[in-house]
Amino acid sequence: MTEIFDAIKKSAIDIKNLIETGDTSKSTNENSTGDTQLKLDIASDEIIEAIFKDVSCIKAIVSEEQEEIISLNENGKYLIAYDPLDGSSLVDVNLSVGSIFGIYENDFTGNNLVAAAYVVYGPRVELVIATDDVKMYRLINNEFKFMQELKLNEKGKLNAPGSTQNCWAPFHKKMIDEIFEDGYRLRYSGGMVPDLHQILLKGGGLFSYPGTTDRPKGKLRQLFEVFPFAYIYEKANGQAIDGFKRALEVETTHIHDTTPCFFGSNEEIKKVLKVYKENAK
Repeated sequence: MTEIFDAIKKSAIDIKNLIETGDTSKSTNENSTGDTQLKLDIASDEIIEAIFKDVSCIKAIVSEEQEEIISLNENGKYLIAYDPLDGSSLVDVNLSVGSIFGIYENDFTGNNLVAAAYVVYGPRVELVIATDDVKMYRLINNEFKFMQELKLNEKGKLNAPGSTQNCWAPFHKKMIDEIFEDGYRLRYSGGMVPDLHQILLKGGGLFSYPGTTDRPKGKLRQLFEVFPFAYIYEKANGQAIDGFKRALEVETTHIHDTTPCFFGSNEEIKKVLKVYKENAK
């Protein structure tokens, strides 16, 4: 596992340099869900794949930018699903973006996740790793230095409501309105990594990306985005759900499956569960 984390650190430094100097324009390619790939997406994906190929304990990888699972080392132990540059469309307006990694054993499903990590590329580059606990590191003089352990409070103050609002279910809109009426502050950049990172560092709150009329199964991808952050939030004394059950218990039928998702501290997740169960059809 240390080899994998070292590889993630190396890729983070290379991607940081790429973001600072790379081409932010669109490519002529589309990913598996029909999104036009930015040149930064493709280049970041190539950086991570090249570095992971040299790590003997990695059996196979799958990227949000690739159609299929890529086999690396037949005798490897771990499987890695990753989003090489989540929120890449925010780079050209100079907002924070990130990379997300889920480390699995045996198969790419939520209950096989054994560790997770993400990198935030912002004014500072920070790396968060979750194994038995959640630790944050900061890039200082080209080396990641341990900064602190991250824990969520029972209740937070931030609310990050995602997806197209005019496609929300009425009960979901009412819930979000009530959360704001309870004194929560809006914090939403359109980047999953910085928004979830902010909630973790500030001690709690709610990040939501529900199923909607235009996307009943949500937009965020299970293996590359939802499961890794679900693991991190649970290890930080928080929770992650799909509205009804643990996100890590959501069934995966395809590597690019999506799911509705809610991440937060315990009080916020209790509210979501109550509202969704009361309004279940």
